[in-house]
Formats: sequence, structure tokens, C-alpha cells
Amino acid sequence: MAHSDRPPGEPEVPAAAGPQSQAPPDQEVVWSFRGYRLRPSEFTTAMVHFFRAEISRANVWRTRLDTTTNWAVVTTGAAITIAFNASGHHGVILLNTLLVTLFLYIEARRYRYYELWSYRVRLMETDFFASMLVPPFHPAPDWAEALAENLLHPNFPISMWEAFGRRFRRNYMWIYIILAIAWLGKSWLLMPQPATTWAEFSRNASIGILPGWAVLLVGLVFNSALFLIGLLTATLHQATGEVLPRYFFDMKWTGISVGPRAWFRQARRRQQLLAIIITDRSQDVGQQILAEMKRGVTSMEGMGMYTGKQHNVLMCALTATEVPHLKAVVSDTDPQAFVIVSPAQEVLGKGFNPLQTKES
Repeated sequence: MAHSDRPPGEPEVPAAAGPQSQAPPDQEVVWSFRGYRLRPSEFTTAMVHFFRAEISRANVWRTRLDTTTNWAVVTTGAAITIAFNASGHHGVILLNTLLVTLFLYIEARRYRYYELWSYRVRLMETDFFASMLVPPFHPAPDWAEALAENLLHPNFPISMWEAFGRRFRRNYMWIYIILAIAWLGKSWLLMPQPATTWAEFSRNASIGILPGWAVLLVGLVFNSALFLIGLLTATLHQATGEVLPRYFFDMKWTGISVGPRAWFRQARRRQQLLAIIITDRSQDVGQQILAEMKRGVTSMEGMGMYTGKQHNVLMCALTATEVPHLKAVVSDTDPQAFVIVSPAQEVLGKGFNPLQTKES
């Protein structure tokens, strides 16, 4: 089996399909996995089709976002029109406020799905297509790993709170402001006659057995909570956004220096794992892991306390996307092996995060 020359730690991505045919020696192989070889032209074609599929998904969810916004705008206009009729009541504006909040929740949930597809699209735009258009430009060393992990283990790149706050700030904040002004205008100026004192305004603002001051207090608390969520979530930037550059560079004269940060890197560190393999064929298993996965393996001596037999224990650091490959390699070499895969707090060294950083 032949393997592609790739940087240490960058996993191999399997081809979608293809015969186990040998590639000509003069033709570079981009990806290879278990006998499958993907040439540059085949790899580019597969990525283009995948990019078009993700664009289509993102457009569908973008349309759904516009739909909920349209619902909120239409119902707001209808509620204000009804309330400002001669026989209209300001209570319809309060009911519409609750309905708009429901639309905001639905749109925030849809926005999380949109960001999932947008994350993949921007990742391919910045590290695949841009690197082809500008030859000196180099993709991030783990961009393929990040994309593969997102495909195998989909995870929303944005929290519900951040999605709620972002949609509120961009669209719904103005709708709530209009509703609040309309409610005050109806209660103070038009219902049933203009109020000249606080007592008259309180009487106009009352709903059934609820006094006007209670209605006003609930409205202030409700709207203040919404604006507080929008304000507190403004500093969260887990999601990609729609038109953000690949890197943010800090200005040195501000005194803040954290270095360039790639926009498509999520706030959480991607999961890294530690595999412990107990086998009587440690030499064969270790060689297969080295040859097929290009991962380092450390061998240690151990003894089974129940049987009293000596066993070799292999230790290998890997990422979440490599677990199926590891299990296949161990199973093919020693079906009687015992494998433990556990999360690692941090893996430093060649093929993972650098042991020495610029700050140190």
C-alpha cells in the first residue's frame, strides 16, 4: 500500500469511492486510504461537488431565517394597525410581542443550523480555493482535520445564547423598539382619550384585573432582559459570521497582543484522544499504526493481574477522526487485542499542538 507525503499529524481522508488501482508513478497522489488513491484532479472534483452541496444547504437555511423575520414584520404591522383603530386595544401589541419572541427563538435555532453549513463553506473558501488562487498562500495545517471532524461529529459552532443575541441585535431589536413605542403611544395618547396624569396613564395601561403599573413593570423587565441578552452576547464570537476575514490581527499600539486568530477556529479546542492497546502482537500492531496512520507509538511492559501473564501495552495519541482507522488496524492485526480510547486534556508535540509557543 502506498501513502501520500503529508505533514506529520495531518490525517488521511478516504476517497468517496474508487477501485483499488495503482496510480502511475509520475502522478502525485493527494489522499490514500486502505488501497484507495485520489489523484489531484479527482480530489478537486470531489471538493467542488461538496462545496456546491454545502452552499445549497446554507442557502436553504438562510431562506428559513428570512421567513421568520418576515413573519415578525408582518404580524407587527398587523398588530399595530389593529391596535390603532378606534376600537382597538393596546393588549394586541403585548400579545404580538410574545409572538415575535417566539419567532426570535425559532430563528435563533435555525441560525445555529445555518452557521453549521456556513462554517464548512468558509473553511473551504479560505483554505482550499484561496490557496489555489494565491500560490504563496498556505492553508492551515489542520484544516482537513477540522473539516473531517465536523463531518463525522457535527457540532453547532454557535451556542443558543449567542444565536439568540445575534439575531436580536441585527433584526429584532428594532421590532421590539417599534412595538414599545406603539404601546406607549396607544396607552398615553389614544386610549380611550389622551392621558394628562400618571393616574390616567395607569388606567389606560391596565389589562383586566392587572393594574397599569404592573403591566408597565412587566414590560420593562421583559424588554430589559432581551436587551441585556443582546448586550452580553455581543462579545461572543464562536461563530464564523458571514463576511469575516480569515484572520484578525491585534493592533500592537493598543497594548493587547494575542496574535492572529483564525476566524474558523471554534472557541473550544478540538478533541484529542489517547489510545491504550494491550496486545501480544505489539510489534506487528505498532508497525501497522506507524505505516498506515503515520502516528507515533510507545511500547510499555505490563502484566495482567488476573492471569499473571506479561503483555505489551502500546500508547498512541490521536484525534477523533482517526479512531475508526485505529480500530480497523488493530482488529486486522490482532483481533484479541484490548483497546482503550480516552480523552486527553492536551497533547503537545509533533503532529499536534506545538510544545513551545511564541509567548514562552
